[in-house]
Amino acid sequence: MSGLEIERKFLVRKKGGEYKKAAFSVSRIKQGYIPADGATVRIRVRDEKAFLTIKSHSLNGGLTRYEFEQEIPMADAEQLLNLCKGGFIDKSRYLVQSGKHVFEVDEFYGDNAGLVMAEVELASEDEPYEKPEFVGKEVTGDRRFRNSSLLSFPFALWSDTIPEEYR
Repeated sequence: MSGLEIERKFLVRKKGGEYKKAAFSVSRIKQGYIPADGATVRIRVRDEKAFLTIKSHSLNGGLTRYEFEQEIPMADAEQLLNLCKGGFIDKSRYLVQSGKHVFEVDEFYGDNAGLVMAEVELASEDEPYEKPEFVGKEVTGDRRFRNSSLLSFPFALWSDTIPEEYR
């Protein structure tokens, strides 16, 4: 798959674990990043499948960027993960239907434990969408919430800077 990726990111209110109750699917994800200038190169293992993803940097605050993604053999992913710098992101992803969109809700572990974010992919930057009740403050343009940034500046170091309902 390749093309423009248009997505919005949000913090999730964790009280009661409503996102878990609303999910129609859950999977475990491990991902790392290979250093590259001008792009983000990600290796992801999601359950029993592996993917290579290359994303351009965004020119509009993180809302839209070019994305190339290709499924790769697990053996290749394991080798490529050895090239990743700074460790790995470990998270569970919950899929939640809301109107005609699916929100991907990520619950992080390790140094990012306590962080739960949701994102929704859109067909255009101004496409309307229905937010589930547990989806709160938008953080689309905030670099701290990029998975690649969470490796070098984990949530554990700055969790007290966001409202308690999101921690």
